[in-house]
Amino acid sequence: MTSSLDSVLAVADAALRTLFTKPHATRETPAPATPAGTLSEAERREAGALMRINHVGEVCAQALYTAQAAVTRDPALRMHFSDAAREETDHLAWTLQRLDELGAHPSVLNPIWYLGAFGLGLVAGRLGDSLSLGFVAETERQVEAHLDGHLDRLPAGDAASRAVINQMKLDEARHAAQAWSAGAAELPAPAKALMRMASRVMTTVAHRI
Repeated sequence: MTSSLDSVLAVADAALRTLFTKPHATRETPAPATPAGTLSEAERREAGALMRINHVGEVCAQALYTAQAAVTRDPALRMHFSDAAREETDHLAWTLQRLDELGAHPSVLNPIWYLGAFGLGLVAGRLGDSLSLGFVAETERQVEAHLDGHLDRLPAGDAASRAVINQMKLDEARHAAQAWSAGAAELPAPAKALMRMASRVMTTVAHRI
């Protein structure tokens, strides 16, 4: 009973911290490789919309890892998910900082995105550890491709956002490799397609609100 209560409290604490407190990064915000340029109002809005999508992605990452850590019976794997969530907190902090700098706001639907991702994480975790890790690997692979697309769409003068996204890409690729090393199983093609469809819905909506 005590163990179950501790788990529920930990899950609730993670959700409240993600949605309602300011995250603190353990690493410095990535520095731009080139001096920042001047952004027009339209460029600033577009950069803000892209970083809002990336912030939503990090909110979802927190939910996914928290859910998967909560349901696995393997203590080592639970630690793996918890460590990944802590590192993703850097991304959460960096994208929120960049939103502030661009005068943009986080998605007002973040609680909904969090709940949806948490539910997916629970389902993935209940399917077994190998498929749960496969879900992580596929998620990170799709996120990496999605970040590549954002690098193409960012205004040329937004070196600060570009630096953040480049570091996020490196981290996501490492998380995927760690999942494969831990025993991830390849997901079936229909599951991958559904994940891409859900991602398109999220990015389309988050771009605006």
